[in-house]
Amino acid sequence: MSQHPSFKSSSSLLVRRNVLKRFERVELLRKRGEWKEGDRVFSLRKTKPDE
Repeated sequence: MSQHPSFKSSSSLLVRRNVLKRFERVELLRKRGEWKEGDRVFSLRKTKPDE
């Protein structure tokens, strides 16, 4: 009997995510110089993760 794809091993879960959490987006924008201390954390611009 084959195994359902949702039960894959944890080693296959280390795939690069294309959606970042808010704190990751702020950190990325801070690195790029597009976010300063005191800026709002809501309505952040869209960002693509660094390769």
